Amino acid sequence: MQTIAAIATPPAEGGIAVIRISGDKAADIAANVFRPVNGRNISEMKGYTACYGEIHDGGKRLDDGVLLIYRAPHSYTGEDTAEISCHGGVYVARRVLSACFSAGAVPAQAGEFTKRALLNGKMSLTQAEAVADVISAQNEQFLLCSKSQQEGALYRRIKAVSEKLLTLVTLIQAWIDYPDEMEDEFDGNLEADRLRSVSDELTRLIESHGEGQLIKDGIPCAIVGRPNVGKSTLMNLLTGTERSIVTDIEGTTRDIVEETVSVGGVMLRLADCAGIRETNDVVESIGVERMIKKLGEAAVVLAVFDLSRPLADDDERLIKLLDGKRVVCIANKTDLEEKADVSALESRFGSVVRISAKDPDCLDTVAKAVAAVSGLGKLDPGAGFIANERQRLCAEQARDAVNEAFAALEGGMTLDAVSVMCETALDRLYELSGEQVSETVVDQVFRRFCVGK
Repeated sequence: MQTIAAIATPPAEGGIAVIRISGDKAADIAANVFRPVNGRNISEMKGYTACYGEIHDGGKRLDDGVLLIYRAPHSYTGEDTAEISCHGGVYVARRVLSACFSAGAVPAQAGEFTKRALLNGKMSLTQAEAVADVISAQNEQFLLCSKSQQEGALYRRIKAVSEKLLTLVTLIQAWIDYPDEMEDEFDGNLEADRLRSVSDELTRLIESHGEGQLIKDGIPCAIVGRPNVGKSTLMNLLTGTERSIVTDIEGTTRDIVEETVSVGGVMLRLADCAGIRETNDVVESIGVERMIKKLGEAAVVLAVFDLSRPLADDDERLIKLLDGKRVVCIANKTDLEEKADVSALESRFGSVVRISAKDPDCLDTVAKAVAAVSGLGKLDPGAGFIANERQRLCAEQARDAVNEAFAALEGGMTLDAVSVMCETALDRLYELSGEQVSETVVDQVFRRFCVGK
């Protein structure tokens, strides 16, 4: 296998840039490029050691920096690895990489370092996929879940289910081969319970995909209310920017303004909607229609009411539209004289969050209310979850095969047929974990990785 090299840091100016080299000739290539100031022999450097020196391209000095050496199998890829840290200029990093190519390295493909870690048994396929999720994480909750995945949480969960199925397949095969000896060992009711348990576990695993996607991509969240209740002010408070136009003129927001933001550790895809009211303005009417549609799509709704005005017909219309939704009821404008009937809101929503959206100090209050209503505390970061469509499809196919095996066992079909269906389920679970997967699937997984990881 050829020795690969790539820039492992983003292509931008920074404090340092890291050029990663991996393969049998990593130390030799590093020795052609890097000259320790103390004259140290790089080929004799042990793993997890570093030295300071100069970086050269042929006879030309490019920069000074630090060389790190990792020895197989105790490296990220499982191969001999060298990392050269130089000053973080775009040009100098490219020149150092070019020098590595001149010394015998070849360009790494997207995700090739992690792919080699997979092929060298350093991680499972689900752990490798989690690496990309850690890199792309945009909120603390998804980062914690992805780190747990990287440490093997999903793999262990799949392994436990696979072992239950494997035990059943082994028992069936033993019964087929030695029916007399196994007559008292096989209990159809007990094995049916085992299959039902496996199916239930796979169902819970599949359901974790939706929860994981919400954490990763953000919960659809609509900010609604009648005109001039402070929806856009609340939007600007949550985003920390002047994202929405704020005026005293009713109907200022006519189209939906969207932004993704982390609130209370929960990622929200916020939509500041047009105010709900009867209007003859054609453009504003379209905005109201879009608001109603966005309300239907939202998983969480921030319903804003104006404390300084009595509840009106438009407020009542909105309350009816909120039936069955997860709602954070926000009574805004606590800085003004209270005229709204808050008890009516409390009877409908249970609790009311009183704020002045103009006051930045109320952000924490809103964040806590959103976190409580969102219901996203159900996903245990350490439990493992289905993180992408490939994993979901494998899990669903495995569950379908298990359900077919259960139906076959209950229907009195031959144990040969039950065994075949269980083996199909095992194949899908092995594909999910990467224990049995085609090169095509592996290539598809690593296409979404960046070069250098």
